[in-house]
Formats: sequence, C-alpha cells, structure tokens
Amino acid sequence: FSKPYGFAVDVGCGTGQNTRILAPYFKKVLGIDISEAQAEEAKKATVSPNVTYSICPAEEVPVPDASVDLLTSSIAAHYFTIEPFLKEVNRILKPGGCLAIFTFLPSIEVHYKDCSEQMTQVFAETYPMYPIYLETKPEEAKEMMRTAEERFLQLMGTSSSETEVEVWLQNVLVLASKPQ
Repeated sequence: FSKPYGFAVDVGCGTGQNTRILAPYFKKVLGIDISEAQAEEAKKATVSPNVTYSICPAEEVPVPDASVDLLTSSIAAHYFTIEPFLKEVNRILKPGGCLAIFTFLPSIEVHYKDCSEQMTQVFAETYPMYPIYLETKPEEAKEMMRTAEERFLQLMGTSSSETEVEVWLQNVLVLASKPQ
C-alpha cells in the first residue's frame, strides 16, 4: 500500500488512545466501541479530522464489505464473541488487509529489589477492583490507591513516592493478513 494508507478501524476503541495513533498514517480512521460513554470520551480527545467514532458491537462494524486496510483491537478482544467477530473481520477486510489484536495478560508483576513478590501481591489485590471503584465509588478508589501506595512504600523501605519500580506485563500480539 502507498502512504497514507486507506482505511483503518479500531474495534473496542474505548477512549480512542490507539485510534488516534493511527490518524497520521491513514486517510480515514474509524473507532468503534459498544460503550457510548467511552466513545464520547474518545470524541472529546480527538482533533484529527480523519478520525470518527461509532457506537456498535465488534461483531457488527458499520462499514462496507472489503473496505478496510487495517483492523486493530487493543485490550478489548476478550469482550468479543470470537466466531462472529472473525466472520465480520473477514467481511470487512480488503484482500491483503491486516488484522492486529494486541493486549497484555492480567498477570502483572511489580519488581523492586527483594520485595517483588509481596509488591506483586499488593498490586493483584488492588488492580482488579480499582477501575470499578473509580467509576462507582471514586472516593473509595482514591483511598484504595493511597493504601496501596503506603503498603508499597513500607515494603520497599522508603518514604518517597518517587522511587522507581519495574512493572512487567506479558504482551500478546496476533497478526493476520487476509489472502489476496
């Protein structure tokens, strides 16, 4: 393909973070998400005139057959009904079009000197609940983060919240190309 590329679709776009990354490389970019609230946040953050958003499920992308050069999905594919989603991908990708699904696994490790195992445990207790609390109980979410930070600092033997730690994620990338 020649640059700028034709048409990219970001499925499960959320707030559009990865959708916006595609804007400089494609003539047209569409971000879709099933959540109206997420799509509205994406619209607020987007200034590129070639980027639009639509509210729909991943299994029903509102574009013509064989019209998409690149379909991406970041940290969302586990929400899709895979068989209908893949049928939709096959329908909308051009011959030679590409599919890129990327995410990280929920096994996140926090590393610092000899207390990595304990810090990873603190993270595992906090991380799954934090987004839920942030949306439903914001004050409790702040308290949860404050408590987790205190526990981290105690384990690390420091009082500075500026102390650097390593966070290890296991990444998954699936790439595919529709036959010509």
